[in-house]
Amino acid sequence: MRHSKLFAGLVLAGLGAGAVPAFAQTSVTLYGIVDDAVTYSSNQNGKSNTYLRSGNLAGSRWGLRGTEDLGGGTKALFQLENGFDLNNGALGTSGSMFNRQAFVGLKNDRLGTVTIGRQYTPYYLMVGTIGPTTYVTGATGAHPGDIDGLDTTIRINNSVTYTSPVMWGVTASLQYGFGGQAGAFSKGNTYSGALRYDGGPLSLAAGYLRLNNVGGSGATWNGASTGTPGTSSLNQGYVTADVLQHIAVAGIYTIGSVTFGATYSNVQYKPGAASLFHDTAIFNTAGVHASWVVSPQWRLAAAYSYTAASKANGITDAATYHQVSLAQVYSLSKRTSLYALEAWQHANGKSLSANAASIINAGPAIGDSQNSTPSATSSQVVGMLGIRVDF
Repeated sequence: MRHSKLFAGLVLAGLGAGAVPAFAQTSVTLYGIVDDAVTYSSNQNGKSNTYLRSGNLAGSRWGLRGTEDLGGGTKALFQLENGFDLNNGALGTSGSMFNRQAFVGLKNDRLGTVTIGRQYTPYYLMVGTIGPTTYVTGATGAHPGDIDGLDTTIRINNSVTYTSPVMWGVTASLQYGFGGQAGAFSKGNTYSGALRYDGGPLSLAAGYLRLNNVGGSGATWNGASTGTPGTSSLNQGYVTADVLQHIAVAGIYTIGSVTFGATYSNVQYKPGAASLFHDTAIFNTAGVHASWVVSPQWRLAAAYSYTAASKANGITDAATYHQVSLAQVYSLSKRTSLYALEAWQHANGKSLSANAASIINAGPAIGDSQNSTPSATSSQVVGMLGIRVDF
């Protein structure tokens, strides 16, 4: 009821503002990022590989965003954003024109913002954006396999998001994704919420995300669900989960030109009647990161994370993952950068194979760039030399 009142208030504010069209101002911006790198991986399913990879320092994309000033402190807004592979021109997601974002909404200075469509979660927007991926990038700096969704892996279809105005440095946001399953309201839906404090050099955030699977037969997460998690060697045995839950906290502190940060996340895969595994699986990740703006041209960053499967469907020697990530960025101009990225990951213990078919040695998957190409050995090294151009 509270959310409906907030939405109604925003709508009424917009309607009232429509009575003064002489003051309305409209702005539409075309923007984008083109990013590519020569990439080396020491082991992809048993063999080393050197190849071109698009979207490393930032995902290659183009988009449109716009606002219309409706008066009285209210604006209409929208954003449409498409991801693509620079090396072959393919869509980021097959069959999706605007796979990254597609939403419309109203923003009021006093009441906050309501948006509807395909959107990032409050969990990511408030917690993930002060995590390691902002500083060392998701390609090599996301926690192994992006197991906790603190990079941009998860977006929610059919969702409504409310974000409060900033009050005493605190912002709150809630999101609900409609599952759209007749007679089964909870099937395939999504809940997310987050709080964030920004005050001077300090930022703190906490977030929650729950994805419900539509379920049914099959060996993967049902794509009809509003949210779909990324799949890697870490969670390949649990992709038939009935419920996926993320809880995370993060913080950063800036001293002069140096920013220090820390994160912790807890991820739970809960089985249902149609799942191919039978006991809840839990992954805990703790990490630290730092970034140093050496000069207007140079920025250096580093991150370390430790991930442990504290509960692994009965596996006694459960998997653990150590990951170190480095980034060096040189700005040729405000819009063009050259970069180098390096990362190392080591895995110990056992995990489940795809479809929970058997117990296997844990395989490393650095950041979220090696999700489909894990190492066949206990370690993996990745290096990238690339260029990013913004427009």
